[in-house]
Amino acid sequence: MGAGLGRTLSVGLRGVAGFVVDVEAHVTTGLPGFAISGLGDSAVKQSSDRIKAAAALIEKMAVSQRRVTVNLSPAGERKVGTGFDLGIFVAVAAAMDLLPARVVRDVVHIGEVGLDGTVRPVPGVLPLVHAAALAGVRHAVVPVANAGEARLVSGVQVHPVAEVTELVRRYGNLGKGRPVQEVPVPFVAALEPEPVRDLSEVVGQAEAKLALEIAAAGGHHLLLAGPPGAGKTMLAERLPGLLPSLDEGESMEVTAIHSVLGALGSGGDARLITHPPFVAPHHGASQAAVIGGGSGRIRPGAITQAHRGVLFLDETPEFDKGVLQALRTPLERGAVSIARAQESVTFPARFQLVLAANPCPCGKAWGKGLDCTCTPLMRRAYFGKLSGPLLDRVDLQVHVQPPRLTMAGAAPGESTAVVAARVAAARTAQGDRWRDVLERSRGVNADVPGSELRAGPWKLPAASTGTLDRLLEVGALSLRGYDRTLRCAWTVADLLGLQRPGREEVDVALSLRHRSGVAA
Repeated sequence: MGAGLGRTLSVGLRGVAGFVVDVEAHVTTGLPGFAISGLGDSAVKQSSDRIKAAAALIEKMAVSQRRVTVNLSPAGERKVGTGFDLGIFVAVAAAMDLLPARVVRDVVHIGEVGLDGTVRPVPGVLPLVHAAALAGVRHAVVPVANAGEARLVSGVQVHPVAEVTELVRRYGNLGKGRPVQEVPVPFVAALEPEPVRDLSEVVGQAEAKLALEIAAAGGHHLLLAGPPGAGKTMLAERLPGLLPSLDEGESMEVTAIHSVLGALGSGGDARLITHPPFVAPHHGASQAAVIGGGSGRIRPGAITQAHRGVLFLDETPEFDKGVLQALRTPLERGAVSIARAQESVTFPARFQLVLAANPCPCGKAWGKGLDCTCTPLMRRAYFGKLSGPLLDRVDLQVHVQPPRLTMAGAAPGESTAVVAARVAAARTAQGDRWRDVLERSRGVNADVPGSELRAGPWKLPAASTGTLDRLLEVGALSLRGYDRTLRCAWTVADLLGLQRPGREEVDVALSLRHRSGVAA
């Protein structure tokens, strides 16, 4: 048995994007030991114990009697998780001449190695294999349970593996020119997507339904305020059904995020997520759970899980004020950066925000409010968490009235399919109009810079913006609110099939921005 240097490839994860790691192993005689360098976390450092136990199952792989040094390059890049186990094992085996060095050098290995030699699944395999493909790697060895999502990446041949003993045997046959039989991937039926909840099931709520349609068509944020049982949650849950399906690039982004979170399941039938996600965290969720973070590994939060979809905050005033204030930057940037002493990670977070709130803590301060038991101070503190800067970023703010008895027997309203068709037509018009401005064909009105709407060919005449101009002049409307109202007006015009909004469309957008029933 020889001793020397072995090399192979693995992939690390930075946020939801991967980077290729060169795994180098040097094995020599001397005082026994197993050292791993390369800025790995505790899980990486503990890899030596798992590999020594698994190596004992391989004939002539007496790792515990050798001095082993492993380096994960780039050594200055932080590496987390157990996914490097398989790469380290292969590099050590290659250094001991148990595997053909020329074969394993250009193959990516991902997976956790158990004490019994099994290769166990790890989260984030989809973005890891995707990063390898972008780096020009053409072969990837992954755990059997991760093979389904790994095969969603084109341009890479995925080789599932169940045990390290079987992997050594397959590499040995390959080095001798013998045929190699791949491990079959067990079929596991993918979870069926949740059925689309139809908009026709919502009784009444004409104004709220209009706001929901405008929000879907233009990508606008929405606040629904009203008493308990008025239908705020029902309306929010029907927004994803009005949105168009994700394109190929968006599907890969969203599926990669869910892969990092370990939410894709396992088996050989993993599929790309093609529908906008709907995420509704509990109002007791911490800032790390909503925004992202964690004490050890930095994990994406609910706003990243809702990327390209809808984030619904029910009982919004019950959320911690710090959580609500932390939403302001992601709403503007479409991304969130989590900074720690040793690293800073940026997660995508381009979502539509839907807020829902009761009129007061007891929920009875609607109409004349005779049954309300809340003091003015309680109401003020309740809505004090919804600060002006946060609400200023919410384009549509409507009051949801409880349905009356006369509405219970009324004919159902428009279905989700009918409204979604209008939304799709409006989005097509926006994509054509803003293609040069936004440099992408799926741009929506909510993404258009305010400077484009206030000057140049898209500036509306003073006759159309007179009311907006007066409110801005007297300080009743911020410049951000001015721009957001203009964007909503363009969306109203798109839904009506107009070339550009007039005074009526601007006034409709402004009326849907009021805070009736929101302020204490």
